[in-house]
Amino acid sequence: MATAVKRRKYSKYDTIPFPMYDGSAARQLEQEEVLRPRPLVRPRERAVVRPKVRVREAGIVSPFAVVGFLAVLVFAVLLLFSYVQLAVISDQVVSLRSDLTGLKTEEAKLRAQYELAYDLESIEQNLTDSGAMVKPQNGQIIYVDLSEPDSVTYFQQEEEATGVEGAVESMHSIFTEIVEYFS
Repeated sequence: MATAVKRRKYSKYDTIPFPMYDGSAARQLEQEEVLRPRPLVRPRERAVVRPKVRVREAGIVSPFAVVGFLAVLVFAVLLLFSYVQLAVISDQVVSLRSDLTGLKTEEAKLRAQYELAYDLESIEQNLTDSGAMVKPQNGQIIYVDLSEPDSVTYFQQEEEATGVEGAVESMHSIFTEIVEYFS
């Protein structure tokens, strides 16, 4: 199987003549190592290989996702329409406010004309001259004094019965109300 190879025992000191050997092995090793060239070590070159990526196959789209996207789209369109309606309504409010200020100024003018058309002194003069209206006499004028606090007095008011008579009267009134309700 395995053949034995005889190896010769190599000694570094075999090549050096004996008179040159001074007993120091360290010096000899340094000189030998310095003189001996070192072999160049080349780094291994690796071949660049792209890893094979497994690609997932395209699956089917979930119906819930489609419904969700459609719902978001519908809500976005509704929101856009609501903003348009808001803009239209705000324009209408501005135009109605300007109409309102115009109508208020016209109302003030018409009220002033109405008050000028009816002069109370001339109306009173016409009615007193024709006899349709008579000025009040001193005996017809009544003054009301409101300086005292308010108080109310009821005349001809029935007093409520108390005790057994009051209980009998209240039961009688309840019974009559029930009979009137169902008849």
